[in-house]
Amino acid sequence: MKPTESSKHTLFTDAFTRDPYPAYTRLREEAPVSYVLLPDGQYAWMITKYDDALAALKDQRFIKDFTKLTGNNMEHSSVFSQNMLFADMPDHKRLRGLVSKAFTPQMIAGMRDRIQEITDELLDHIADKDKIDLIDVFAFPLPIIVICEMLGIPTEDRDKFRIWSNSMIEGSNGEFAQNMEQHMKDFVAYLGKRFAIMRESPGEDLISKLLVSEEQGDQLTEQELYGVVSLLIIAGHETTVNLIGNSVMALLENPKQMALLKEQPVLIHTAIEEVLRYNDPVEFSTSRWAGADLDFKGESIRKGDLVIVVLNSANHDPNQFKDPEIFDITRQKSRHLAFGKGIHACLGAPLARLEGEIAINSLLRRFPSMTLNEDKENLEWRAGMIVRGVKELPIST
Repeated sequence: MKPTESSKHTLFTDAFTRDPYPAYTRLREEAPVSYVLLPDGQYAWMITKYDDALAALKDQRFIKDFTKLTGNNMEHSSVFSQNMLFADMPDHKRLRGLVSKAFTPQMIAGMRDRIQEITDELLDHIADKDKIDLIDVFAFPLPIIVICEMLGIPTEDRDKFRIWSNSMIEGSNGEFAQNMEQHMKDFVAYLGKRFAIMRESPGEDLISKLLVSEEQGDQLTEQELYGVVSLLIIAGHETTVNLIGNSVMALLENPKQMALLKEQPVLIHTAIEEVLRYNDPVEFSTSRWAGADLDFKGESIRKGDLVIVVLNSANHDPNQFKDPEIFDITRQKSRHLAFGKGIHACLGAPLARLEGEIAINSLLRRFPSMTLNEDKENLEWRAGMIVRGVKELPIST
């Protein structure tokens, strides 16, 4: 099958990366389930309408475990793929159950004071600076410090995780591509050493709990442990880095909304939900494949076809959201798909929301007059097919 004619010249260009929403509008209207050529040379079905996206995220005919199609044993697949994000039932239920035992909402809620403390310390360090790169000095270090503390990883190692996570997120499209294999080896070697230390002397951190966690006699295998911890590290900070950056950009572009939030900080809850809808830090769902030949929304999808849900397009569907191109921090009952739906809905969503709320309100208190110190058109957006966010965010405080 050929790529959808209406979209193949408008997707994955520099202009698209900066502002994909006009292209998504055309896709929803002309080819809501379209067959497209991806930057890495693969073809995929791209789902752009809200109702279709919701259906696809819940449809277990679209499988997450690619080894079911290849026949490969899980032991020979990437260590980073052996977690609940890339598992189908019943493995998914087992893996998520083990992780959720150590990653409870109560634990996250109890971190509010510590997250505020970390936030204040970071803002103290930049209080006397007139110009900053907000990503480098605030949006990145905040969530990486939080997740490192939760996992029992020394904070001084956080810069290593910036390199490793960029390699995994941006993949073959990113600036780290030529060193990606070595980065992955370094990451695995590092985790192996940390696991050995924690087995000898387990603490109250998440990794220690995962090492000893059991559910009805079951526990994580060594390969699954690598997969789960890598997922927690990457997802535990990547989403929040871009949530903070995208929040600041949206507020600066909409000064009336920014003024309203400064006047009424209690609106931070709906403000964060609106950022998640308006410019979701996770643009595309992770990969799914058709487990068999099937029909979906009038299209014949063959077994093994790659399927991608465009979360940011679904979140701008006018059939679901009134005036979707308007950024409105008072928007109520937003059923956005920023964290997915179904069995693979993001386990760390409460943590990302909490960090985002604390970060943005704290920034507005400390730097109420901050402005973007660069034309938005000149900002460089991150490569890859998952996250949406800028590499640098120059701010005048």
